[in-house]
Amino acid sequence: MSSERLGIGIVGSGFVAKFHIQSLVSVRDADLAAITSPTRAHAEEAAQLARSLSVGSPQVHSSVAEMVRDPAVDAIWICSPNDTRLAVVEEIVDAIERGAEIAGVACEKPLARNVAEAKRMLDLAARVKLLHGYLENQIFAPSLVRGKEIIWKRAVPIAGRPYLARAAEEHSGPHTPWFWSGVRQGGGVLNDMLCHSYEAGRFLLTAPDEPRDALTVTKVSAQIASLKWTRKEYSEALREQTQGLIDYARAPAEDFAHATVRLETAEGVPVMVEATTSWTFVGAGLRLRMELLGPEYSMQVDTLNSELQVFLSRRVTGSEGEDLVEKQNAEQGLMPVVPDEAATYGYVAENRHMVRAFLAGREPDETWADGLAVTEVLMACYLSAEQERVVRFPAPELEHFVPAVAQGTWQP
Repeated sequence: MSSERLGIGIVGSGFVAKFHIQSLVSVRDADLAAITSPTRAHAEEAAQLARSLSVGSPQVHSSVAEMVRDPAVDAIWICSPNDTRLAVVEEIVDAIERGAEIAGVACEKPLARNVAEAKRMLDLAARVKLLHGYLENQIFAPSLVRGKEIIWKRAVPIAGRPYLARAAEEHSGPHTPWFWSGVRQGGGVLNDMLCHSYEAGRFLLTAPDEPRDALTVTKVSAQIASLKWTRKEYSEALREQTQGLIDYARAPAEDFAHATVRLETAEGVPVMVEATTSWTFVGAGLRLRMELLGPEYSMQVDTLNSELQVFLSRRVTGSEGEDLVEKQNAEQGLMPVVPDEAATYGYVAENRHMVRAFLAGREPDETWADGLAVTEVLMACYLSAEQERVVRFPAPELEHFVPAVAQGTWQP
């Protein structure tokens, strides 16, 4: 591209789209140029947020194709629900083949609901030679990046490469109904959040000078369960909360998942990722924990060990909100505060990287090939949980596998 600034068009106007908009305050060479969403009022609200933050004056478009044809739009960020993403890419590619021009497209995690969808998205991007980035914010989180840098620079040359990465993400449940839907989302908490945890673990175990695919998956083992939200009290509360759209007494999705993934280095040395996710955590709010262990060293990250805490007595009352931490569960007591969530969770560095890659005309470090690799592991996790066995790689059976949770037929 000849331009020194990237005009971004966002598909979607929900929770994660707003995180991306907020992050652009710290991205100096991009503006939000356009936005489209099925609900125009929501798109207008997101556009107003961008204007209030001085990160652009976005045009609200009525369709994806219309936005791709907008000359102010250089790249697309896909932040729409999981069940729409393949159709969005098809519409983008169709517009390009009809003469529209954009530099690249970035897609939120997980890339797709299953392996077949993910491969189709990669094929479409290749058909029009479109640069593509996989928006996995956690591998851009400053604490994770800095911790990895220190370990690989100071400890690994003396003691040897790390052998175990642990990652966990927990909160009390999603914001919007479609996240709770196994059919729309492609699963439950495993698909929603273990995609983060596995990729964070793989990132930590991969040397800075190695390609993303340097480690080869050999075995996957996983368990899923519904521990909280199928209990009668909570399934009824969830049905009421979603105006009847979600009924876990009839069609539940898992709210807990645990997986172990064995990988090997190019030299055949085994390493492990252990990942745990849940929608059952009752605490201050979203909790992200990562660990890296090696022969003579370790590192830990915990986002709720914040440098800022506040205490509010029971006399300080207020309405529910998330002004202190994402997925906040209380408004009183001793509360950790994440001062800049967009930076802490990696959105700022992620978008800075994607913008600079697209401006330079090159693939980002994290592409849809990585998104496909993550999707393959997620599907292996579901298959392992359903059949109560270890899934060994290569696993051709994953090509057309759709989890029972995603079919709406799973029963815990």
